[in-house]
Amino acid sequence: MDVSVRKLLRYLSEARASEDALVRLLQSQIPMTPSGDYRSALERHLAETRDHRARVGKRLEQLGERANPVTAVVGFWEDMFGQALAVSKAPFDLLRGSGGEDKVLRNARDVYAAEAWEIASYTAIERLARAVGDQETAELARSILADEQRMLDRILREIPKLSSAVVIAEIAGGEESPTPAPAAPAPDDLAIPSYDGRNAQEIVARLATLSQIELVAIDAYERGHENRSTVLERISALRAEEPWPGYDELNVAEVIERLARRDSEQVKRTRDYERAHKDRAGVLRAAARVLADG
Repeated sequence: MDVSVRKLLRYLSEARASEDALVRLLQSQIPMTPSGDYRSALERHLAETRDHRARVGKRLEQLGERANPVTAVVGFWEDMFGQALAVSKAPFDLLRGSGGEDKVLRNARDVYAAEAWEIASYTAIERLARAVGDQETAELARSILADEQRMLDRILREIPKLSSAVVIAEIAGGEESPTPAPAAPAPDDLAIPSYDGRNAQEIVARLATLSQIELVAIDAYERGHENRSTVLERISALRAEEPWPGYDELNVAEVIERLARRDSEQVKRTRDYERAHKDRAGVLRAAARVLADG
């Protein structure tokens, strides 16, 4: 594999990791964002981001990612990037005590920073690809770049409005004005359909299949409504750190592929986490194989 392909593989791998992290970031923010045009824009961009991740992953396979020696480094980079943009924020933003308006403004700022990073990344990928004659990769980067720039511009238009909302809600009223309650998830945002029509036993039976972000959203909603101890205790038992950032978003094949570059302790954590949550046979078999191979 020549140096130009190795360089593109590294940049594309980093771009895919950033898409993974952005999926997590958007998932954590959408339930806290009031209904309206901005929330709709976030929802559309979440779908775009998932598509970007899939398209970049496909291009990596076409370029021979599996044979690429830099992939061992990518796992570390994904962990660091995901930790910075997603995991350290996603589960706890729903529970922070700051006002709802301030929370949405801070969230918009975070997404803006992530979009700016991705624009720089895909700009570099497009230029590098064209320089080495890889037109397919260059066109992929160009098309994704257009989506990222459109979202960046959309957020920039929103920030003055969100700032004004903070002024009205938390500053203009003076120090004596009460802090607004944080935005709470709506029933339609919850991962369990028809949530309000289900009894505690039905909800508890479905909790183990949910991601950490989804569990936090249900916890927040349940506390503000029925506040059933059986549901809240089960959520508390299921709350745990993912084996690595973005794990809950991966399908079986993606988990298996990444297990190959984890050490034995990480594989054991993956096995234990999987048993307690989705309990997917394919993942458990793969973890057993990796541990047996030593």
